[in-house]
Amino acid sequence: MSSEGEGGFHMADVSLITPGSRRAMLRTDDDVRIEAVYEPSSVSVTDTAVVVAHGFTGSADRPAVRRAARVFGERGAAVITFSFRGHGASGGLSTLGDREVLDLAAAVRWAREFGHARVATVGFSMGGSVVLRHAALARETDGRADAVAAVSAPARWYYRGTAPMRRVHWVVTRPAGRLVGRYGFRTRIDRRAWDPVPLSPVEAVPLIAPTPLLIVHGDRDAYFPLDHPRMLAGAGEAELWLERGMGHAENAADEELLARLGDWLTRA
Repeated sequence: MSSEGEGGFHMADVSLITPGSRRAMLRTDDDVRIEAVYEPSSVSVTDTAVVVAHGFTGSADRPAVRRAARVFGERGAAVITFSFRGHGASGGLSTLGDREVLDLAAAVRWAREFGHARVATVGFSMGGSVVLRHAALARETDGRADAVAAVSAPARWYYRGTAPMRRVHWVVTRPAGRLVGRYGFRTRIDRRAWDPVPLSPVEAVPLIAPTPLLIVHGDRDAYFPLDHPRMLAGAGEAELWLERGMGHAENAADEELLARLGDWLTRA
């Protein structure tokens, strides 16, 4: 089965997973194939869909992403998960949050193809930077978001202030590191430097209002210290949750936090 919508959106290779669920290969506006999964709410019919953007080296099928999708579905939302370019079964190469906004836009448009009047986005780590930039850049398009939550997101690019981030930069910038990314983490990374440097997350935040915005960060995040979420929340109109005892991104998000996130995303 295949279909083509407006604005360069393509859907192909759709297969049934469970009743009401779909797995598809989407095509972005720059013609990259993105794997995506749609699951209706497990508890009720809703007009809200939540699109989940995973962190670097993640994918639609990683356990932490599947857990988030399940909890959001239990809170009354339909859920779309997908794999960014260069991750999982998606095509292309990872650009570390730059052209990934096109992947997210394709997933949001797909949610609207299912008839959802309201689409919220939630991103973790790299995915958090993507949902912020997407919300700023896609406000006037059919790929726009109606509510946005960024979890464990960086505020600025090129941050190397923690040991985990120095390791990430080694993986991204060195040939040996990119081999580790490809074969160790199943993540294919573009070797080309950004040109131009994309809008940073903190620069994106002031452009998001009046769309509701939530910033979530753990006080034990080993990648990005608390000046990152405070900088993001202070740059515009945003609600800030600082989570005691939480580490980094989707792997550290427990079911209680995910349930609160799901409630916020469906009601904001």
